[in-house]
Amino acid sequence: MIRLVLFLLLLVAITFGVSWLADRPGEVTVVWEGVAYGTTVPVALAVIAVVAGLILILWRILSLLVRSPKIIAAFSRRRRREKGWNAVTRGLLAVGIGDNAAVRQARHDAARLLPNEPLTHLLTAQAAQLDGKHEVAVAAFRAMVDKPETRLLGLRGLHMEARKAGDKVAAYAIAEEAASAAPTLGWAADAVIEARCAAGDYAGARGVLERQMALKGIDKAQYRRRKAVLLAAEAIALEHSDPLVAREKAVEAVRLAPTLVPAAACAGRLLGAAGELRKAAKVVETAFATNPHPELADVEAYLRPGDAAQDRLKRIRTLVNRAPSHRESAIALSRAAIDAQEFAQARLVLEPLLAEPSQRVCLLMAELEAAEHADIGKAREWTARAVRANRDPAWIADGVVSHAWAAVSPVSGKLDAFVWEVPPGVSATPILEHEAERVKAAIAAVRASEEAKAAVAAAEAAALVAAAEAEAAALTPPKEEPKPELVVVPEPEPAVVVAPPPPVKPAPVTLSPEPVPAPAAAANGKGKPARPAPIVALPPLPDDPGPEGETPDEPETPGKKRRLMGL
Repeated sequence: MIRLVLFLLLLVAITFGVSWLADRPGEVTVVWEGVAYGTTVPVALAVIAVVAGLILILWRILSLLVRSPKIIAAFSRRRRREKGWNAVTRGLLAVGIGDNAAVRQARHDAARLLPNEPLTHLLTAQAAQLDGKHEVAVAAFRAMVDKPETRLLGLRGLHMEARKAGDKVAAYAIAEEAASAAPTLGWAADAVIEARCAAGDYAGARGVLERQMALKGIDKAQYRRRKAVLLAAEAIALEHSDPLVAREKAVEAVRLAPTLVPAAACAGRLLGAAGELRKAAKVVETAFATNPHPELADVEAYLRPGDAAQDRLKRIRTLVNRAPSHRESAIALSRAAIDAQEFAQARLVLEPLLAEPSQRVCLLMAELEAAEHADIGKAREWTARAVRANRDPAWIADGVVSHAWAAVSPVSGKLDAFVWEVPPGVSATPILEHEAERVKAAIAAVRASEEAKAAVAAAEAAALVAAAEAEAAALTPPKEEPKPELVVVPEPEPAVVVAPPPPVKPAPVTLSPEPVPAPAAAANGKGKPARPAPIVALPPLPDDPGPEGETPDEPETPGKKRRLMGL
């Protein structure tokens, strides 16, 4: 637009000048060596303009001839830089797509055409990283650190290489140097915070965060969230060693981020232990309303130690009213109802979840069957269903499932990396293992109860049998001793009853016609003499050695008697 206006002004000026000359005609006379040359003013002006133009053109040509070496050199340099920048561009694009061959070719061209350019060093380092040449990449980044304009870029590269190599000390030192040089650098501040959190220096990490906020390195919302995470982590670390300081930090974390579950759970536990039950319940219920979590339900249930199961159930009912339609509310209420032996309510609460039960729901049903009906079979059936059921949420950071929340990721070290969600491809979570232990305890209690009942029943039966035997013994008269019976042993030949030979007198028996009192007469308790048992004397056999030896047994023959048995 400006050029158009200037062109129009110039055109108007020329038109005005021509018109002015036309209104004032005249002649111009030039005398050269006595000869007069005359012409009109317009022609003279035209000749002067042409001559001036020719002079300018000639001067331009001469100037170009004089400056031609410099012009040629500058053109060559410009052409070289253009080729170099094209090589750098091609190399960076090849790095982005992962074409190692193109990156190496572009790096070679860039190093030849632009050896001192910062981006050439960056391309060299990235090409070495793609090829796995750690030493070459480190050397390229160190060359960048030596130049002020690429110092921070080189420090970042060295930091990344140190982390890849697993040298946490070197990575932390490089991050500290970068953070000192430029406190607003997000990656440097984050790396320092992560390193200090890993070392347990949460106060130092908060100092870096405060400096970053003072220099407007992060926005206010991000600052409040990160500070709350650091305070919650410090409160959890000090919960058992210094409860007073831990309570202050947990309450401050809840003030900055009321929905941060770990901070609310820690603050609830510590406030409850200090006797501030109303404040603790408010903190837990506020967090539960936004983020229903089983840890918050546990804190609410056991807010006051020593409470009965019915009192815990009452508090859980108040808690779940903050999120009545959430799945976690139903699970928390059913657990409290089972503990309070309100089995009907627990079953009613779990019933809507049985269409697509999760693993925790299946285990709660197993515990309910064992506790309510002592049905170990159904309890095991629900436990088996839990293996194929949907997974439950857990704390996850960078794909790693953790049994507890932490301030930084155990893999990448990133601050506030843990999220509460369903882990992909994980069959069991720490919370699920806790529920399984509850089911095992319920089944063990059923078995112990059955064994105790069986033992009591056996003891009662034994007592009844003993009482019956005692009563029968008291009613039954005492029995007399059985009289000795004669057992006749038959002999193969007819025996003749004769007296034993005179020289030998048997010691055990005495042949006498008078009766001999039996030993059982004294044992009958009545003093009545027993009937004398008849004595049968057997004649010696042909091979009998005499009365001192034992009489051999012989086969019985019906109708014949040999000797007395049973005395």
